[in-house]
Amino acid sequence: MQKNKPKVIKDYDKLPEELVEQIKLNYPFGFEKNLVTFKNKEGKFVSALPFEGEQFYYLIRMTKEEAQDIIEDDDDYDEDGNLMEDVQDELSDKYEE
Repeated sequence: MQKNKPKVIKDYDKLPEELVEQIKLNYPFGFEKNLVTFKNKEGKFVSALPFEGEQFYYLIRMTKEEAQDIIEDDDDYDEDGNLMEDVQDELSDKYEE
């Protein structure tokens, strides 16, 4: 749960690899169904994937279509859009708390 952490709004392709890996662990079944919508500072609606990191609460900008494309293009996900078990195990070991 968010505990007054600063919010950071970023594009998925500008995230560091370590954060991408943690996001994959948090969303092993894809991103599309987890998108939220909010108004940006210009008053326009934007969709994003929420992710709470250690220091920040991230809103990762992406449309539903972009979320689908990211998973389809990522070799860590199978053809059903699920994070492959061996990848999940490897990342779990790497980021074990």
